[in-house]
Amino acid sequence: MLPGPLFLNVHMYGIMIAVGLLCAFGVLFYYGKRRGVSPDFLDFLFYDGVASIAVGFGSAALFQAVYNFIEDPSKGFRFNGGITFLGGLIGGATCFLLIFLFGKRWRKGGSLSEIFALLPCCITIAHAFGRVGCFFAGCCYGKAWDGIFAVQFPAGSMAPSGYSVHPTQLYEATFLLLLFGVMTFLYLKRGFTHNMSVYLIGYGIWRFLLEFLRDDHRGELVQGISPSQFWSLLMVVLGVALIFVMKYFYRAPQKATEETIE
Repeated sequence: MLPGPLFLNVHMYGIMIAVGLLCAFGVLFYYGKRRGVSPDFLDFLFYDGVASIAVGFGSAALFQAVYNFIEDPSKGFRFNGGITFLGGLIGGATCFLLIFLFGKRWRKGGSLSEIFALLPCCITIAHAFGRVGCFFAGCCYGKAWDGIFAVQFPAGSMAPSGYSVHPTQLYEATFLLLLFGVMTFLYLKRGFTHNMSVYLIGYGIWRFLLEFLRDDHRGELVQGISPSQFWSLLMVVLGVALIFVMKYFYRAPQKATEETIE
């Protein structure tokens, strides 16, 4: 755990974020080429991704500011209260889809099915490294615990020092790497088209359960559950719905083709 800067005010948290983003774009181009995705479409996804990441960071801060304001309006609406991954994911994904839908002249073909198959691999590997960065910074820490995997964060980190806690950041990073491996196998070896549903359902369930071990308070959205649990439930519902939506859109062209042949 290295909460302090390594050099020139650069922290391990920022380094891990940068490594995660580089890995995400590496996966985008390498996996895309392996599966025969058009180079022009991959370039479009790259630029769309860069814009969406920038919007995502702003959205992550905005969502956290909203949670803090709902919990205690007397403190006013402030943007310096931290960031939340799921808020960034929502904003970034919305930006990505809008650019995709209104960028026909630039994307030169490509389909949402290709995006839903490939992009979850990119998101997951970036998120995994980001959680390792959280571990170095001490944010997103767990509840007090003295079990075999317990850790103590040093003074100066965002986590409380002086007692052992669950390393929830590493729990999540491990899960994300396993999920990345599963989706990689499905995409490269099976040509699987429902990776987005695998990601939404898998991560949604995991994050909902992991919240019971988290001890960093992040404001309120819906009473009785954390903001992340609320969005996790919606992720699972969306992931299930997306399976049926994609099956419908796959069947429609196939049915039209069969009718034409007859």
